Amino acid sequence: MSDYKNIWKNVLSEIELEVSKANYLTLFNQTRLLSVEDGVATVAAPSGMIIDLLQRKFFSIIKKATDKHIGINTKIVFVPKTVVDVVLEDKNDTLFSQTETKSSIGHLPRVRSDYSFENMAVSGSNQLAYVSATTVAKNPGATYNPLFIYGPVGVGKTHLMQAIANEVYAKKPSSKILYTTSEEFTNDVVEAIRTNNTARMKRRFRDLDLLVIDDIQFIAGKEKVQEELFHTFNTLVDQNSQIVLSSDRHPSEIKQLEKRLISRFGGGLTVDIQSPDFELRCAILLIKAKKYNISLSFNTAKAIAQKAQDARGLEGLLLRLITEAQNKGLSEITEDILASFLPVEKDEPRGFHPDEIIDNVCSYYNVKPTQLKSPKRDAFLVRPRQVAMFLLKKQMGLTFVEIGHLLGGRDHTTIMHGVGKIEKLVEQKGNMDFLGINDQMLGKKVD
Repeated sequence: MSDYKNIWKNVLSEIELEVSKANYLTLFNQTRLLSVEDGVATVAAPSGMIIDLLQRKFFSIIKKATDKHIGINTKIVFVPKTVVDVVLEDKNDTLFSQTETKSSIGHLPRVRSDYSFENMAVSGSNQLAYVSATTVAKNPGATYNPLFIYGPVGVGKTHLMQAIANEVYAKKPSSKILYTTSEEFTNDVVEAIRTNNTARMKRRFRDLDLLVIDDIQFIAGKEKVQEELFHTFNTLVDQNSQIVLSSDRHPSEIKQLEKRLISRFGGGLTVDIQSPDFELRCAILLIKAKKYNISLSFNTAKAIAQKAQDARGLEGLLLRLITEAQNKGLSEITEDILASFLPVEKDEPRGFHPDEIIDNVCSYYNVKPTQLKSPKRDAFLVRPRQVAMFLLKKQMGLTFVEIGHLLGGRDHTTIMHGVGKIEKLVEQKGNMDFLGINDQMLGKKVD
């Protein structure tokens, strides 16, 4: 299907009749249809924020018009325009620019110079954290202090924290900046106590313009370390020095963390980073491929993005593909190489609607869709609701925000928790049989 421009023009003409002029001009006017393959319609939009609004507020309108003018039941995937710009090698795209940036000038101990804001992929799953971090970097100590970033492994917390350090250093090289981990902070405190030299340790951590501590959850249960951090925290904040912290969970969920520290951590801005959604995984792959000077098509990036859920897993898989290409003397990842690592599953579901998964889950657990989507928290609804969250995420690749919208307007953190619960159960059992997950529930045709 080659006439995507005219098809999308007809889709937008129909949508324009159903939304306000302001919404149309702001959200829809700059979208475009990139491709329709195997029932998947890929649509580009200007930013992750706009994609989030389109998915939450106008998904049904978009799908109805798209299905009508394409003539099939489609699954719609949104990608930021910046992803497309990488493929087209748009030299004006600053977000994915591979040229040297101001934050790569100079060097900070233990901080990677390539961890900058300019080469970080941004989408709905990390946009709030990204904006918060750039705000802090522009005016450290004045806005969000501390900035507390939390999220699972491999979502870009360290990249974002080191980008703040690089940006502050680039603007003012005389700034006193320290990036460390909670383990190193702990070791310094223990060594200072052992050698009776706490004064030197205090000077190191308190005479700073910016203190960045990664994985702060590991100080839990360590009384002396927490006491030193508490006093260091107060000293730095009082002198308008910026503090940035990261953890794998919200401060209130860190067990054996003193209440006074939880209170201090909550005195600034606490923001989460979700696991990267499909659009962000595509962007990460395209950026990494350019970094390794390997050609990666947009369709190949989409195929790889379907197979890994976090940034580290993506890069590991990409490196295996790149190594295979280089061993064959190639400068691009071909379909043959991709197929050898990502075999196509014959029964892979395509073209079914999220409502089908919800209906199948409800049928299996003998509950009604209205009950599943209701705000009620009855015990008999917890498991089917979490299974639905899990399937919508893993089988359809929907964002946490979109799943929350489908299940009664639930917050994305609730969806993250539900998906995580089922993931752990599946990992413990080694399969999904105990959940009653079968072909019908996955939207596959059953003979």
